[in-house]
Amino acid sequence: MLALTMVAVPLAGCAEKKERPSTAAAKAPPVPYARDPYPSTYRAYPGVPTLVRNVTVFDGEGARIDNGSVLFADGKVVAVGQALDAPAGAQVIDGQGKYLTPGIVDIHSHLGDYPSPGVQAHSDGNEATAAVTADVWAEHSVWPQDPGFGRALANGGVTTLQILPGSANLMGGRSVVVKNVYARTMQAMKFPGAPYGLKMACGENPKRVYGNRNQKPSTRMGNVAVDRQTWARAAAYKRKWDKYEKEGGDPPERDIAMDTLRGVLSGEILVQNHCYRADEMAIVLDMAKEFGYKVTAFHHAVEAYKIADLLKANGTCAAVWADWYGFKMESFDGIGENLAILDRAGACAFIHSDDANGIQRLNQEVAKVMASARHAGMPVTPEHAWTWLSIGPAKALGIDRVTGSLRPGKMADVVLWNGDPFSVYTRPEKVWVDGALLYDANDPRRRPVSDFELGQPGMGDVK
Repeated sequence: MLALTMVAVPLAGCAEKKERPSTAAAKAPPVPYARDPYPSTYRAYPGVPTLVRNVTVFDGEGARIDNGSVLFADGKVVAVGQALDAPAGAQVIDGQGKYLTPGIVDIHSHLGDYPSPGVQAHSDGNEATAAVTADVWAEHSVWPQDPGFGRALANGGVTTLQILPGSANLMGGRSVVVKNVYARTMQAMKFPGAPYGLKMACGENPKRVYGNRNQKPSTRMGNVAVDRQTWARAAAYKRKWDKYEKEGGDPPERDIAMDTLRGVLSGEILVQNHCYRADEMAIVLDMAKEFGYKVTAFHHAVEAYKIADLLKANGTCAAVWADWYGFKMESFDGIGENLAILDRAGACAFIHSDDANGIQRLNQEVAKVMASARHAGMPVTPEHAWTWLSIGPAKALGIDRVTGSLRPGKMADVVLWNGDPFSVYTRPEKVWVDGALLYDANDPRRRPVSDFELGQPGMGDVK
């Protein structure tokens, strides 16, 4: 794991600031919300220059190349086209009859925090002790040995994922974006330079969890009231720190939760908001305007099709399922055409999993959306549909400059499928992350088996 060091994408909050007077500069420390005390130590696995040819290529941005070729080396995509020449020493793979795509990006996962199989002792996704827990960070619960990571790679072709806190809280804490690689620590999986997210939730979950305890909120209006009061506190906190950074003096008292919310108000941390109903999404968008932040994406968003124009106007994405509906009241108006309608209206929309099994077949989830859209008279081409699996979620994570499509210079996160990737009979044959072959269906040495799945022989009755 020593070869190919990734170049980090700098966070906006870490950009060089204009020079301040020396007295203030001497007294003001780095911005606390933009500083990462748990930095990525990710280093790409070593790979070899590789040319995959005679394949159908979906580039992830809506283009298709028949009889195509993709060359990658030094962890990056080098060229995409037809009849490419292999450099000396490159591995050449003939993919006749197969498909090549960017790795899948899942914007909504709880792997590592809610490990699979469900192990109660490692169930660490919800800090369900208060309605607002903006101080917690999902990465501090991530268990790198979760077998779900390997299954998402081998069965689903997932190369990047965002791990979020659960949805019991109005503000559940920070999310983290990781590369889907085998690692001993969370830091070694952490996507270099990816912005943090703030997980928020509206609707049934917070009011049910805390209302059942006779705590606020117990209603949807209580949800909004607690959110607004918290944002008002965050705005005051931000004003204090902004003044300190400009004028110097004694620093304000640190508040870890407010650090995260200040990061949102400053645009460095992206809001990822669990929400189902159209009317609630509209209220949240108004609340965001009231306090000067942006909702990057609504997750689940089963009624997003009702407000496609509003989402488009606000530049807010919808991360949705193919056909989940009816499992609770706020999901009853879910339809299979949701994603296709949003896409047709010009809104930002794509697929997500929120499920340890679903993450293994997101390609099939998109196939279901295509079938629903075709039945409704809205046919979608396969090459366009792949944007819902790669560049779309990459944009909503703020990492589309470096991954999410097969463009020269981007990370070589690549999947070779053994057939049409929208067929239920198709599986990944090979998966590369930053140009390193991490899964090969034809090579037992590159089929992931977690330490957890190997078991603990000889443990007996030890507890």
